[in-house]
Order: sequence, then C-alpha cells, then structure tokens
Amino acid sequence: MLAEHVRYAGNPEHKKNPGDFGLHPPSNPRPGKSLCDSAKIFSRREARNLIKDGLRRGMISDRFQDQWPKNVWAMTSDGIPLEAQLENPQLGTYHGYPMPESDPLAKEIKHVWKERHVENKSVV
Repeated sequence: MLAEHVRYAGNPEHKKNPGDFGLHPPSNPRPGKSLCDSAKIFSRREARNLIKDGLRRGMISDRFQDQWPKNVWAMTSDGIPLEAQLENPQLGTYHGYPMPESDPLAKEIKHVWKERHVENKSVV
C-alpha cells in the first residue's frame, strides 16, 4: 500500500513558521502562495499523516508518475481542504498546501471527503 511508503518533503514557500520540517531556507513565504500555517500544520509527521489519509481514502488524481498519483487531497480536522503534489516519484515524496477557498475543487474535496471513510481503504 502506497500510504505506508509516502514521504513528505515540504516547501518553504508554503511556510511562515518553519516547524520541524527541516527545510532550507526554513521558511520563505511567497505572495500568492497558501500557507500551511493557516491550516495549523506545523509538523512533518502531521503533514505526512494527512497525505497517508488521503491515499487511504482514494483521494487521488487520475494522473500518475510511476506508481504515484500526481496529486493527493486531504482535509484537516478543522475542515480545511489540502492538496499535495508529487515531487519525487522515485521516493514517493510530496509537498502540500491548503487549497484556496476560491478553488472550485476545494468544495468538491470537502464533499467527497465526508463520504469516504478510512475503513473503506483504497488499493493505493
């Protein structure tokens, strides 16, 4: 199952608070980029767990590179939809960020997330 092997790399452009992500530079927020801080994600473990949960629920794009979906979607316990993008298909490494409220896909992610339960594990 891919969820057991997924990695999270992070991206300093989506961080104001460097957390424990170990990025270089630790943070480099850019105008126009959504920040993980707004979703209260400050640890690599939490970010990876969210991606794992998205994989288990089958919240993935239909585009793949090697065995990995190009995108994985998840939602925080506060109801904030997130998107992760594949960075390294050899290692299964992603970086992620909160989806803007203006993104029509964010509303769809919220709707579908509630319908899918972790017990309905996907084959991904």
